Amino acid sequence: MAVLLAFSPEPGMMAGIVCLGAGGPAFRPVGRWRRRSVPGGGGHGFVVGCPRAAPPPRSVKKTVREWAVRRARPGNGRISPPIITRCPMSNLRFSQVLLKISGEALAGGRPFGIDNQTITNFCREIVDATALGARISLVIGGGNIFRGVSEQAAGMDRSSADYMGMLATVLNALAVQEGLEKQGLSTRVMSAITMREVCEPYIRRRALHHLDKGRVVICAAGTGNPYFTTDTAAALRAMELKSEAILKGTKVDGVYDKDPAKHADAVKFDELTYMDVLEKRLRVMDTTAISLAMDNHMPIVVFNMFTAGNLSRVLTGEPVGTVVRGGE
Repeated sequence: MAVLLAFSPEPGMMAGIVCLGAGGPAFRPVGRWRRRSVPGGGGHGFVVGCPRAAPPPRSVKKTVREWAVRRARPGNGRISPPIITRCPMSNLRFSQVLLKISGEALAGGRPFGIDNQTITNFCREIVDATALGARISLVIGGGNIFRGVSEQAAGMDRSSADYMGMLATVLNALAVQEGLEKQGLSTRVMSAITMREVCEPYIRRRALHHLDKGRVVICAAGTGNPYFTTDTAAALRAMELKSEAILKGTKVDGVYDKDPAKHADAVKFDELTYMDVLEKRLRVMDTTAISLAMDNHMPIVVFNMFTAGNLSRVLTGEPVGTVVRGGE
């Protein structure tokens, strides 16, 4: 194989080595240019080495480093929690739901406040349900901390009392978020009242984006308006977030004709229509929420949230609790 050293007649042209072998000539550029006269005539030579390009701007270097960090640490540069494995959703009756629970349910056996063990058990049910592939959004009441309707009856202005109740729902939402993320489930709290230092503002498209990313979305502060309950907020958010059903998690296993805790002869309903609930004044959700669900053909499932495995059973279509639908 013959090797020829190539020079350029112009300072800006490429220099290199031409290898003459069986496969034909091959040009291999090497070196970097210096203005050096070539003995015996014009042209410019070179010194052996790699061509040196202008260094990239510092901003480019920083961007590359940040990209490498994000590749190593998913989640916008943060170390991600354990990944929840999701199964296909083909075996689910409801693949996207809104779960509504009262604030009192988080108090456990306490008269008020938040019970940590109750939060842990509740969050474990949600983690198991998301492992089936379901997309879950939450609306949580604030009655374990402050109930606006009760305070209004005691003489407080209704609007002020309702706003205080909305803030109580944010406290509950943050407690549930902490419990879910401790168990490795990515969660976002989105408030109808802006408080950016604490949680995200509720924006429908952003909430849908979080659900698409497999995150649990907790909608706090009700609708952001007084005179509307968290039941109405749950119905509204269910429509906005394209939920297939509203799941009302309670301490009892369905809807009864009277309070089963006070009446031993209380009869449980397996299925009801919206009109049944309205005409019989059954305590499923408030009338505004029921009317909104009826107008938009949104089924409601009332079940005992604190029986282990019940949430997953509802999602897979097992006969659990009471179903409200039809009869519009």
